[in-house]
Amino acid sequence: MIVRPLLWLPSTRYCRAMPHKVRIALDAMGGDHGAAVVVPGAELSLSRHPDMEFFLFGDRAAVEPLLDARPQLKAASHLVHTEIVVQMHDKPSQALRKGRRKSSMWLAVDAVKKGEADVAVSAGNTGALMAMAKIDLRTMVGINRPAIAALWPTLKGESVVLDLGASIGADADHLVELAAMGSAMAGVLFGLDRPTVGLLNIGVEEVKGLEAVREAGQMLRAEEWPQFEYVGFVEGDDIGKGTVDVVVTEGFSGNIALKAAEGTARQLGQYLKHEMNRTLVRRLGYLLARGAFRALGNKMDPRKSNGGVFLGLNGIVIKSHGGTDAEGFAYAVDLGYDMVRHELLAKIGHSLTRHHSEAVPARVVGGAAS
Repeated sequence: MIVRPLLWLPSTRYCRAMPHKVRIALDAMGGDHGAAVVVPGAELSLSRHPDMEFFLFGDRAAVEPLLDARPQLKAASHLVHTEIVVQMHDKPSQALRKGRRKSSMWLAVDAVKKGEADVAVSAGNTGALMAMAKIDLRTMVGINRPAIAALWPTLKGESVVLDLGASIGADADHLVELAAMGSAMAGVLFGLDRPTVGLLNIGVEEVKGLEAVREAGQMLRAEEWPQFEYVGFVEGDDIGKGTVDVVVTEGFSGNIALKAAEGTARQLGQYLKHEMNRTLVRRLGYLLARGAFRALGNKMDPRKSNGGVFLGLNGIVIKSHGGTDAEGFAYAVDLGYDMVRHELLAKIGHSLTRHHSEAVPARVVGGAAS
């Protein structure tokens, strides 16, 4: 992972001096495969970022043997035992009833609240993780609802897209909040002073789309935003083109767009694999062009874009895909590392003060004020 340069430092009002190590709290039991993916994924990420320290929350019987087999990771880890696990099929209300204050998921998030960790990473149940994070960490001043933001591969590189399913529906004010938060994340990841922002719509004309989207567009166009450049409406095909650095939409549309893109990528991969194996000539052609196919596979590999950031909370929480493997989970941990090292919460605080007159909270979490 390339660590991008930090273009500016937030004032001491919003941050504290970064600790030497980035402290990562892991829900070791989350996801489809639990510790069998989380522990080797942490090892991969540690090999790229030796300045990490891990707090693993999970069943000692499942986690400890995996740590024992990885001495370097074990030396950088602290294991906290719990047998309570939030299942992937649990409803958020069920997860809160049985897992509040005692599940591996809750304890990982709570470590961020207590200042024991800088970021929490989980591959567990998305709805449960969002519910626990919102209750335990609470939202930043001026934010009514958090959002899930993620990186989206494009023809130009990557874009930040949000919201990808934290909540359904959005009024104009919330869409403007998403623009402010998403632009802060893009600034962190892409090293941009003023990322470009677009509102996802059914057309680029100002008269098209839902009333809330049109109103948000008017609000964004009416003012000069020093932290980002609003370029107007964008359509679905603009996401893959990389037309803007940040694509803003409400969670229902965003989640459908994400699942459609993931499904299309898998479909194209299956088509390509089938066609390349149909005849001897095509198999020979593949051998001659395998370097190009390998590069294509790397660009379309969803593991390299794994990890959604919960924005708008008093702390950093990363949601990994539940079905990913160790390499994919490592990329989610890498993303959390970048968010901490480059002071994401501080930049969101600065960004939101342009939209809200209220001051950002003074409590410090994860290396930045929140």
